[in-house]
Amino acid sequence: MVSHRSRTEIPPGTLEMLILKTLARCGPTHGYGMAKYIQQVSEDVLRVEEGSLYPALQRLLIKDLVSAEWVQGGPKRRLRVYRLTPAGRKQLAAEVSEFTRVVEAITRVIQPAEG
Repeated sequence: MVSHRSRTEIPPGTLEMLILKTLARCGPTHGYGMAKYIQQVSEDVLRVEEGSLYPALQRLLIKDLVSAEWVQGGPKRRLRVYRLTPAGRKQLAAEVSEFTRVVEAITRVIQPAEG
């Protein structure tokens, strides 16, 4: 029997956290690299589409949680490389803490009753 995993939607509000965490782990990188990293680390469960990724990066730039610069990516190609800012590191810590708290609460609710 062949099992096909359906694509899982990234829960609202978590894409920015995933981007910040990717930059914290990988250092400065471009959008495509972030999307591939998230897909790879999530074992193909999470896929970040361009239509979601770049607006999220723009929101993070506006909030000064990431910075960006253009670099040469080849003879005729430029890449926009994103970097985590100090404010982004602080925001990431707060978001991971809150996310962990919510996941733990949900886990308590869905666990089978003991006794």
